[in-house]
Amino acid sequence: MRRRISGRYFEEFEVGRVYDHAITRTVTEADNVLFTTMTMNPQPMHLDAEFAAEHEFGRPLVNSLFTLGLVVGIAVPELTLGTTVANLGFESVTFPAPVFTGDTIWVETEVVSARLSQSRPTTGILVFEHRGFNQRDVLVCQCRRSAMMRRKPADPEEDDSVQS
Repeated sequence: MRRRISGRYFEEFEVGRVYDHAITRTVTEADNVLFTTMTMNPQPMHLDAEFAAEHEFGRPLVNSLFTLGLVVGIAVPELTLGTTVANLGFESVTFPAPVFTGDTIWVETEVVSARLSQSRPTTGILVFEHRGFNQRDVLVCQCRRSAMMRRKPADPEEDDSVQS
């Protein structure tokens, strides 16, 4: 079996480049309820339509951690699939506008910085800024994420992410 990677290696990124990701995703009620209950979050703003109706937005909000995961996940196939060693952390995360069931999310990612790893010569560290928007082009999530990325192998035979 041969496994192909679609992510880019460290050297293939350019600081300042913005990627407009092809995948979009409409958020469903099932997404919100399943994620919220799986993560043991009993917040009624996510789960109780009657409770939410009496508050500011008038309907349940999509769990913000689901939104964050979706925004980062949409970026994976075009940027980091098979080339990430590890996520190192999130520098900042903001949710400037709410997400509701039925919203369709699209994402763009900017490469903010790049440096070689000091401890691992086969890797580099990238900082991405992911920005998620709804179908009305309203910014709903923005985050900066540091990732340890594989450097391009000198010899394709050395690339252990592709198996025969």
